[in-house]
Amino acid sequence: MAFHYKKLGELVTIIGGGTPDRNKPHFWNGDINWISVKDLVGDTISSSLETITTEGLEKSSAKLIPKGNIILPTRMALGKVAINQIDVAINQDLKALIIKDNSQLDLYYLFYFLKSKSNFIESKGKGATVKGITVNLISNLEVPILPLTLQKKIASVLRKAQALINKRKAQIEALDQLTQSVFLEMFGDPVSNKTWERRPLKDIADVRDGTHDSPKYVPNGYPLVTSKNIKNGKIDLSNVNYISEEDFININKRSKVDIGDIIMPMIGTIGNPIIVDEQPNFAIKNVALIKFNNPLLVNIYLKYLLDSHYLDYILNKNKRGGTQKFLSLTDIRNMEIPLPPRDLQDKFSEIVKKIDSQKSILHKSLRELEKNFNSLMQRAFKGELFND
Repeated sequence: MAFHYKKLGELVTIIGGGTPDRNKPHFWNGDINWISVKDLVGDTISSSLETITTEGLEKSSAKLIPKGNIILPTRMALGKVAINQIDVAINQDLKALIIKDNSQLDLYYLFYFLKSKSNFIESKGKGATVKGITVNLISNLEVPILPLTLQKKIASVLRKAQALINKRKAQIEALDQLTQSVFLEMFGDPVSNKTWERRPLKDIADVRDGTHDSPKYVPNGYPLVTSKNIKNGKIDLSNVNYISEEDFININKRSKVDIGDIIMPMIGTIGNPIIVDEQPNFAIKNVALIKFNNPLLVNIYLKYLLDSHYLDYILNKNKRGGTQKFLSLTDIRNMEIPLPPRDLQDKFSEIVKKIDSQKSILHKSLRELEKNFNSLMQRAFKGELFND
């Protein structure tokens, strides 16, 4: 397929934004949707966490972006891209891309082109703590230019593939909600329901944490799992640091992880407990470790208790760490655990296992759909998706 390239800066107008003065309350809580990186949670933007007033917009560097344009961050969350479905004002960490000539460039074609560059954009981030990219980098991206009809055809194929992914994610989310509903139906609200006996977790489980030291990292060795490596109910080793065998052995003298244990982040993004279901070959740091040695408590029941708003309730009672959330080992050990009858916990566990079996099938399908989608994107922008 024959095509030529143009720099993105030739095709779009790039607009930045800003934040109204937070010391002026009359600039905030108005009728204008104002977005930051926090609002980029999907492919589209249809609402905002915060709003500003007309005066706040006019007396700041925030810019109002009409609906139907591309928004991307140049600081934090690099690689994300979204289309605003409503008029929004943007802050200084975001840029809006306004297509100059819609007869030459399709919005969704450009959107998927930028998605295909996500890893590249993320890799170019610079900064000690917060990664950022320059507008110049965005402007110099080379966009393959095809006839508009072909652009729309490519965008249509990719939108259909994305719709299948979204559908599968929605099915998985529905099963997650089903599990939560079953939990509440069987055990009631853990905060307000006083039906069951309550005991401190330390009396019915062995509660430890990982190392408090900072072992030296090595290029190859044993993974050191921290809070950042526990995501979406799984251990993610894609960005893990490695430690030596000597450090691995020493850490595991204190906090060896076994199958059936629960591990849970204690600092930053706390919560998100997971049950270890495969033979672990890692050590932990800033992560709680809960081992089960009492017939009164089943690990699946405790996992979903900690996954509920009960943990937020505990957090609010034991606020620590200033701006960064922190749950101490003492907090966890002293956490009052409602104890329904063992047979009821077992019944819940069996239901969860059946739901998880269905989720496993859906997750496998989702991985295949995402693999296919990424392949389609790469082929599309190499000119390999359609023949002339």
